[in-house]
Amino acid sequence: MDNYLKETKILDYSNVSIQELLEQRGWKDLDTVSRVKAIYNFVRDEIKFGYNVSDDIPASEILKDGYGQCNTKATLLMALLRATGIPNRIHGFTIDKALQKGAITGIWYKLSPKNILHSWVEVLVNEQWYFLEGVILDKPYLTKLQEQNSDCKTTFCGFGVYTDNFENPPIEWNLNNTFIQDKGINQDFGVFDTPDAFYAKHQQKLNAFKKFIF
Repeated sequence: MDNYLKETKILDYSNVSIQELLEQRGWKDLDTVSRVKAIYNFVRDEIKFGYNVSDDIPASEILKDGYGQCNTKATLLMALLRATGIPNRIHGFTIDKALQKGAITGIWYKLSPKNILHSWVEVLVNEQWYFLEGVILDKPYLTKLQEQNSDCKTTFCGFGVYTDNFENPPIEWNLNNTFIQDKGINQDFGVFDTPDAFYAKHQQKLNAFKKFIF
């Protein structure tokens, strides 16, 4: 169990900015379910959907950025949960880049790899693991996307979404699994105790030029 709570270089939850946030929000005073829900909602909606400089940056840097994508939001979510005593791990995948079309456009989309590194957090509550992939898109972004594509009620792929229930995707957590991009998964790397271990083994497949461009 200690492996699911430990601090790492990426999960730097002793950082002053993270500790100040915990104090301001009072999450440690909540019961376990309410604590997970509050932290999940914070990372989903107050950390906007966007692309950071890389996947393996520390949680404190993601908090400072104020935005993130699947991998970086997973890092911040893990750090905040561990800082409040909630065990968790990371599950790694790749997803088809088609679901990023629109969120990434033009030459950037053409340069992006066919298979994009992806992850979600698995949290342990009441001796059961729950998958928290629905944290990726903030609600204002998703709501606007739904308004612009109001004729679509079921399968939607693009702009950071790949779901069979576009009208009402399962992004709210209340002792359940949450998803928003899961239909795009095409390779499963399994679970890792920490993002540090995940990124030590799996990196986004970009050559030096593409890394520089991105």
